[in-house]
Amino acid sequence: MPPRLDSVQRRLCRTAVCAVSPLFIAIVWPAAALAQDPAEAVVQEPVAAVDFRLIAVGDVMPGTQFPDAGYLDPRLEGESGPEAVLETDLVDLLRSGDVVFGNMEGVLLDEDVPPSKSCRDPKLCYVFRSPERYAGLLARTGFTVMALANNHSGDWGPEGREATMAALARSDIAYAGLEVADARTATLTLDSGVRVGVAAFAPNRGTLNLNNLDAALRVVRSLAEEHDVVLVSFHGGAEGSSYTSLPKEEETFHGENRGDVYAFAHAVVDAGADVVIGHGPHVPRAIEVYENRFIAYSLGNFWTYGRFNLSGPNGLAPVVDLVLAPDGGLRSARIHSARQQGLGGPRLDPTGGALALISELTASDLGDVGITFEPDGTVRWPEIE
Repeated sequence: MPPRLDSVQRRLCRTAVCAVSPLFIAIVWPAAALAQDPAEAVVQEPVAAVDFRLIAVGDVMPGTQFPDAGYLDPRLEGESGPEAVLETDLVDLLRSGDVVFGNMEGVLLDEDVPPSKSCRDPKLCYVFRSPERYAGLLARTGFTVMALANNHSGDWGPEGREATMAALARSDIAYAGLEVADARTATLTLDSGVRVGVAAFAPNRGTLNLNNLDAALRVVRSLAEEHDVVLVSFHGGAEGSSYTSLPKEEETFHGENRGDVYAFAHAVVDAGADVVIGHGPHVPRAIEVYENRFIAYSLGNFWTYGRFNLSGPNGLAPVVDLVLAPDGGLRSARIHSARQQGLGGPRLDPTGGALALISELTASDLGDVGITFEPDGTVRWPEIE
C-alpha cells in the first residue's frame, strides 16, 4: 500500500509557503511580497488549527409519500421540527457537531410521478420519495452533509436526483456520491478554515462505484491533496439481521456484488481518508481505528420511518461522535446508543443496545486490535493510551 499523505502534503499553498506547528498554521509569504508598500499589503490572518467535532449516523428516510401519504410520519406535519420525533437531547447532540453526516436513503421530490424502478405492487415495492421540505427538517436537525451514493437515490431517476440535490442545496446541506457534475464530492469549510472533503461510494448505477477501487482511490487522493480532512462514505455489504458480522471478503446479496468493505476501507485510508463511515446492511457492524483513522463498517438505520424492518438489531441507531485534529487525526471517539421503535424515529437508548452490539462485533470480527469501550460509549485504542 502507498504511504498515507502527511498533513503538509494535504495542503495546497499556491501563493505562499505553509508552516505547520502544533498551535497554528502560519502563512509565510515570499520575500518579494513582503517588500511591497505596507499600505498596499494585504494582512493575512493565520488559520487557527483547532480540533473539531464530526458526528455521523447511518440511513435517513424520515417518511415517504409513495405509495401514498399514509407512509409519512404524522408527527412531522406542517412546520413541526425534529424534536417532534427525536427528542431535544438527541437533536442537541446532532447540532453540536461541526460536521454532521447522514446517508439520504431515497429522494426528496414533491412531484407525484411513477418511480423509475419497476413496481408491480406499490405496497411491496421499496422505493422512497420524501417531501422536499424534509431538507429543511434535516438542516434544523443539524445535518451539514448527506451521502447520495446508495441503492435508493435513483428510485425516481435523474429527475429525483436533481430535485434532491436542489432541495438540499436550498437548505445549505452539502451532498456527494453521484456521477454527475458538482455532485461527485463535496467541500465543507469550517469556521477555523479547515477544509473537509467528502466522497461517497456505492455499487449502484449513477453513483461513484464502490467496486472500482482504482477509480475510488483516485477520487480520495485528489480530495486529500486539496483538503485538510477527508471523509469517505460507503453504502455496501449484505443486508439484514443475519449480516451483522464483517466477512472481510466480497459480499453478494440478491445477486449483486456489495463490495469487500473491509478492503475498501483500509485502501481509502491508505490513500488519504481520515474517517470512513459505512451503511447499507441496515444493522450496526464493528468499528476500527486503523492508522489512527476511524472506520465504522455500518451504522445501520438511524431515522427510517414506515417502510423499514426495525426489529432486533435493525432498530439500533448508533451515533458516532468524533473529535478530530485539523489534519484528520483521531483525538477521541464515542458511540452514543439510540434506538428506533414502532414505525421509526430514533430516541437515545439508556440501555446502550447499539454500543453493546458494536463492542461485541468489534471483538469477534476484528480480534485483538486493542479497542475497548467505556460504559458511556467512549472508545479506547492503543495509540491513545
